[in-house]
Amino acid sequence: MLRPQELGEGEREHWRELRAKSTAPRNPFMEPEFTDVVGRVRPRARVAVVHEGGEAAGFLPHERGALGQGRAIGLGVSDCQGAVLREGLVPDTRRLLRACSLSSFAFDNLEADQALFVPFAAEEHTTYVVDVAQGYEAYEGTLRVRSPKFLKTTLAKERRLGRQVGEVRFVFDEREPAALRTLMEWKSAQYRRTGRRDRFAREWITRLVARLAETRAPECTGTLSVLYAGGRPVAAHFGLRSATVLACWFPAYDPSFAKYSPGLVLHLRMAEAAAAGGIGMLDLGRGAAEYKDALRTGGMPVYEGAATRPGAGAALHRLGREPARRAHGFVRDRPRLASLAVRTLRGAARLRRS
Repeated sequence: MLRPQELGEGEREHWRELRAKSTAPRNPFMEPEFTDVVGRVRPRARVAVVHEGGEAAGFLPHERGALGQGRAIGLGVSDCQGAVLREGLVPDTRRLLRACSLSSFAFDNLEADQALFVPFAAEEHTTYVVDVAQGYEAYEGTLRVRSPKFLKTTLAKERRLGRQVGEVRFVFDEREPAALRTLMEWKSAQYRRTGRRDRFAREWITRLVARLAETRAPECTGTLSVLYAGGRPVAAHFGLRSATVLACWFPAYDPSFAKYSPGLVLHLRMAEAAAAGGIGMLDLGRGAAEYKDALRTGGMPVYEGAATRPGAGAALHRLGREPARRAHGFVRDRPRLASLAVRTLRGAARLRRS
């Protein structure tokens, strides 16, 4: 059991080799660099190193809470979770939890094919993806067939933005710190406007994003993309990229330019730049949204739940998390109720602002 910073370079390289051999997409949230940065802002972060035949055969990054209640590394913001194991190695889950002094291991974006934890999943969700492996022109061709009105309207709005506001310019990997601060401000305002919890009001998340923005590893690079019009930013996105996957994370735009749909324009330019850079997939994350439905070409399963072993800690986990999870699931599965919940959240947000 190690803190992320205690992993040697040999162990980190072995971790990368295991991910390279995996059939799963090379999601940057599953790389040692992401775990390392989480460990620098979350003191309870740990990595269990599993040995077989005298050598490291797997890694389980996690965070340990009270009474040994464990959670996936970066739970609440990480969009891909699980263990990194040698092919064919499936330890006994409860024995592994016991060795880690964990009473439970909670996850909400568990990667598919995680045989160690999928049997403990309570819900299956879909993470929406954009396939640009055949190039951006092929992706546009797919949109012309699948969503012709969306594509035509979005491209027309991009041209109108250029005519009415000023030259439209896109930067895929912006390094200007002020642009990241602007994105965070937009996103915080969006959270408040929609009645949702402001993630950037939590210091550890702000510090995490700031550190990841400086991370430059081949399979985990912080990437800030910005759409400018007339020399000013109108939409931005911060995510992580590997050589083959762009994990979309925090998108936002300036509401005063809403009529131009700058967020949609931004995502099309991100897809174009990703394809040009050899990235084959954009992972838009789980959770239904109109913009995801318009952009996506497919989806992959992710899982939510918790592995537990008998004891007080597991009982506390069930009492603390299960009622809320079931309530969310009940609302999410009923479109009318979900729509009412969204309107209620927005109404509550307006009351707080007034």
